[in-house]
Amino acid sequence: MLDIRYIRENAEAAQENARRKGYDVSISLLLEKDDARRQLQQVADELRENRNAHAATMKNGRPEPAQIEAGRQIKAQLAEVETNLQGIDTEFTNLLKAVPNMAAGDVPVGATEDENVISKVVGDIPGFDFDIKNHAEIADQRGWLDKERAAKVAGSRFAYLKGDLVKLQFAIIQFVIETLTNEETLAKVADEADLQVSTKAFTPVLPPLMIRTELYDAMDRLEPRDDRYKLEDDDLWLQGSAEHVMGSMHAHEILDESAFPIRYLGYATSFRREAGTYGKDMEGILRMHQFDKLEMESFTTAEQGMSEHLFFVAIQEYLLKTLEIPYRVIQKCTADIGKPNARGIDMEAWLPGQNQYRETHTADYMTDYQTRRLQTRIRRENGELELAHTNDATAFALGRIMIAIIENGQQADGTVRVPEALRPYLAGRSIL
Repeated sequence: MLDIRYIRENAEAAQENARRKGYDVSISLLLEKDDARRQLQQVADELRENRNAHAATMKNGRPEPAQIEAGRQIKAQLAEVETNLQGIDTEFTNLLKAVPNMAAGDVPVGATEDENVISKVVGDIPGFDFDIKNHAEIADQRGWLDKERAAKVAGSRFAYLKGDLVKLQFAIIQFVIETLTNEETLAKVADEADLQVSTKAFTPVLPPLMIRTELYDAMDRLEPRDDRYKLEDDDLWLQGSAEHVMGSMHAHEILDESAFPIRYLGYATSFRREAGTYGKDMEGILRMHQFDKLEMESFTTAEQGMSEHLFFVAIQEYLLKTLEIPYRVIQKCTADIGKPNARGIDMEAWLPGQNQYRETHTADYMTDYQTRRLQTRIRRENGELELAHTNDATAFALGRIMIAIIENGQQADGTVRVPEALRPYLAGRSIL
């Protein structure tokens, strides 16, 4: 969430930012609650001082009835004020949590995702001299996909992946891990993007697949709840992406400045209800309730935050280029970047079977919006404490990138050409 001091000093800007992002919040009401909260807090503090001072006068000898009555009145007044303070503090906190993060200065202003800006188109759309198929048709033909039996076992939007499709997924995983743990490769990516950033390697992580409500909410990734899976008898949710459980892993910690940037590459099976999308993209594995993702997460200082965001975007482009996938880069507008985000970039891969670009990647920069509630802090070399900044970004959503590989690499005989970069992880095979 935003710092209330910043909001008080920039009330009009915070209100306009909320409007541009599409969030119905009242900054004036928030500030009224903040004033009332601070006034009550002052009264409560004074009553506590009076209570303590009064208690000190009663330590010696037997107190007079008037002293006892005065103490009782102070206690009753304090209890009433604390009750009122608790109520208004809850109202204030709920209003503060509803205020979205400030959009970065270069984020396009727009009311819908239709006003996102295409900033770059990379790679040639492949031509085919045969009737092309979509990934589902190819996967069914090759025996790689079984949704009928998965529906029998788990319901719609689940699938059994089999054979070479499984081998392809694990080849992609190995390729990404090797890429993001290699400082020489990261230095090459930074140099090509003309970025002055640390080339510190990512630490691979297999995170928990569940997260407590408190931390999910603190990450500001719990909503919309109807898109999440809740465990009925526990205070736990199935995470919707690895960054949910990596971004919260340093909650309530103070980390030395020398440790930054802290970079994680998480692999997790993730879960989403895809509420409200029934009937959309039902064919194949484009939009599933269960899917596997490789996700980047980092913690940086404030001055490193934006460069880290741009570095993550450069890594995403490097991965797509290396796998020979045509793509375009989308700068998301104010209405589409999301509540906790200061800036957001999407990448869309070309899918010949759908004859269109489809989203495969997103990169989000949250500044200190998440870490303020998580209380993930940095101890500077001079001893001062400040909040860390967070970034998260897709390395690969495995299902979607396999769709792109299958459809762009399809051959006339129904086989699939393997991108050269993946062949070492498939025993040198060039065709699946």
